Amino acid sequence: MLLYNVTLIIEDASEEAWLQWMQEEHIPEVMSTGMFVSNRLLKVIDSPNEGVTYCVQYVAQSQEDYDSYQEQFAPALQEDLNNRFRDKFVAFRTLMEYVA
Repeated sequence: MLLYNVTLIIEDASEEAWLQWMQEEHIPEVMSTGMFVSNRLLKVIDSPNEGVTYCVQYVAQSQEDYDSYQEQFAPALQEDLNNRFRDKFVAFRTLMEYVA
């Protein structure tokens, strides 16, 4: 199993709108792809960055599911994020494998 982690730092003024959009639209759209078996949304409480830091984590059963997501769905979903919150966030993505 793999953990796909998206860490995002959103400016304070956009946090409420972004969080609502994530919970009501974006995360349900990602999950509706069928490429992930679970997800969680976390807020970083001791971030040294300006703005508010969140981590969104999705669990994929296989590398194939993750690759399919990246090829078929991620570009459009990331474009939607960029269009809605352009210049209001910084994000980086990490893929991790469960060890134990």
